Amino acid sequence: MKLGVSTYSLVDKIVSRQMSVLDVIEWIAEQDGEHVEIVPAGYDLENNEALADAIRQKAAELKLDISNYAITANFVAGDERACEAEIARVLKHVDIADRLGAKLMRHDAAFRPAEQLTESHFIEDLDRIADACRRIADYAARYGITTSVENHGHYIQASERVERLIRRVGRPNFRTTLDIANFMCVDEDPIGACMRNAPYASMVHAKDFYVRSSDFDPGEGWGQSVNGTYLRGAIFGNGDINVREILRILKHSGYDGYLSLEFEGMEDSLTGTRVGLDNLKRIWSEI
Repeated sequence: MKLGVSTYSLVDKIVSRQMSVLDVIEWIAEQDGEHVEIVPAGYDLENNEALADAIRQKAAELKLDISNYAITANFVAGDERACEAEIARVLKHVDIADRLGAKLMRHDAAFRPAEQLTESHFIEDLDRIADACRRIADYAARYGITTSVENHGHYIQASERVERLIRRVGRPNFRTTLDIANFMCVDEDPIGACMRNAPYASMVHAKDFYVRSSDFDPGEGWGQSVNGTYLRGAIFGNGDINVREILRILKHSGYDGYLSLEFEGMEDSLTGTRVGLDNLKRIWSEI
């Protein structure tokens, strides 16, 4: 088990050019992180082999694993030709993951607008999505890479849909990046959802939310679940999700992969990430 940080946690520092991704990797090492998850937000690795090589070299110098490479994708945005183009694009990112030395890669699978989140749409899309994921997993297998889908984006976010997709793909190297908080975005109990998806997890995102009922708008900085519950990113361990129980479930499930901290709160991201990582280390050691 290794605990570390997603570069997405400091995306605001990268976008504002206060830090480069290499600076972020060095900062994670200074916080005694054991791995870095590479999420190209605020920087681009497509057609940028030099940066990919520099990231791999920096992580090696600092004795940090590159745990996971995470990108977005959508296989239902358009016709079959568009789907083929999207598959081809993701395959190029598999090459980037291999160049980074990552053995795990998360790619999204499908997004639809709110009025199309229905079960009927999902049933209609499932074979197309599964075929795309299967082809990518087969390509990644030649590199020894395990691909995964994350529970986010509303459409494939509930634990049951994640499980159905994994089972339909039917490849041992296609699993899930399990975000312990994201189930709240579709109003699913994260404890039960994590119990359901833990056997399929190749990667775990440690995240926390503040949660407020739909009948009271807390104001700026809050988003809403599909059913109107108000959510706001919290420093890990400060929010309303029972992260201790979820980590206990993961530990006793036999999961022994990476735990990657994701900070999405309103606090300064350096502070929020540092405190959250400290809490993650402490809680994991206590359970």
